[in-house]
Amino acid sequence: MSFPDADQQCRDVLQRGTGVSLPSSGPSWEQGQARPDPPCVFCERSALTTILQETPAFLLVADHAPLVEGHLLIIPKHHYACYGAVPAALDRDLLALRRLVSRFAARWYAPLLFWEHGVFGQTVFHAHLHCIPFGVTSYWPRLERMAPLAILVQEQEEIRRWYRERGHYFYVEDSQRALLFPPDPDCYRQVIYEVLWKSLSPEQQRRGWQRKEVRQREGASWLAATARKWQEFCREEGIHVSPGRTCAG
Repeated sequence: MSFPDADQQCRDVLQRGTGVSLPSSGPSWEQGQARPDPPCVFCERSALTTILQETPAFLLVADHAPLVEGHLLIIPKHHYACYGAVPAALDRDLLALRRLVSRFAARWYAPLLFWEHGVFGQTVFHAHLHCIPFGVTSYWPRLERMAPLAILVQEQEEIRRWYRERGHYFYVEDSQRALLFPPDPDCYRQVIYEVLWKSLSPEQQRRGWQRKEVRQREGASWLAATARKWQEFCREEGIHVSPGRTCAG
């Protein structure tokens, strides 16, 4: 997917956080929005055990039930249903953070899959973008059969336009292209199989798809390793990590 170069932007975003008056903790739904009911675990941060970094608008978190080591989430601090609802004013910060996460994955792991369930497949009803270092450069050979249902995406505005005009979606991006799919259950199952299932290790496939609780318990060491590597990466990049914000547990 072709996005504007954000090398300098990501450094600017991460270094200016202390001067921006957005909440750094506690409830984070937008003023004027109804409070989520039941309370949103991402807004309350009750499920965010390993926060790696904060920008003015986003949290970078190690997924607490990872599919592989280095599985991250980019989560807006304010409550939005999906990235189709995240305003354009946040695009620059989002793209900068995505670029930084890609560099982190290249340094320590492998090429990333960016994946969003949209509202259609969410289990937490708050926008979050999965960043999973499966190491597959292009999923196109696996997805070509389903591609006629999707549109190619070049910028965030296309996701917002789809959400305004057509509603739910799910989103897949590798290092070569990004695809936005309609909420078709059969298509969703096929893409899950081709992209997520086939990217798991042979041992994971042998054991079968594990429940979140199992991945959470067995992935604890992955979270700790990811946090250590993120801290080292930030030292190498000259990026400040706020004291006490990177924690694994």
